[in-house]
Amino acid sequence: MRTDIADRADITALVTDFYTRVYADDLIGPIFTEVARLDLAAHLPIMCDFWESVLLNPGTYRRNALAPHVALSRRAALERRHFDRWLRLWHETLDDRHEGPRADQAKRQAIRIAASLRRRLAGGTGTEFVTIATSPAA
Repeated sequence: MRTDIADRADITALVTDFYTRVYADDLIGPIFTEVARLDLAAHLPIMCDFWESVLLNPGTYRRNALAPHVALSRRAALERRHFDRWLRLWHETLDDRHEGPRADQAKRQAIRIAASLRRRLAGGTGTEFVTIATSPAA
C-alpha cells in the first residue's frame, strides 16, 4: 500500500529512487553523467533539501535553482523533451512510491518548476503570466 510523503526519510528515498531512474535514462541520463558530471552523492542531499522545503516547508533549501540549469544549458541545450522526460520520471517514481496530498503537490510543483525553468532558459520570466501592454493612444 502506498502512503503519502510524510517526512525527510520519505523524501530521501523518493529522490534517491528518482535519480537512479534518471541516471539510467537514455535521453537525460547522459546530461547528468557526461555533461554535468554530477556527483550524485553530493547532489542528493541538496535535492532532498529542495524537495523538503517544497513539501514540508522547513526552509532547508537556500540556493539558486536556476543558476546550475543556466550553466548546464550552455553546455547542452536543455529542450522541452528533456524537461518532459524529467517530469515523466518524477511522476512515475512518485506513483510507484506514494499517493496523497503531498504526492499530488510534488507533481504540481514539478510541473511548475519545469515550466518556469524552460521559460527562463528561453529568456523569459519565471511566471506563466504575461503582462499585456497597451498601445500608445493615437
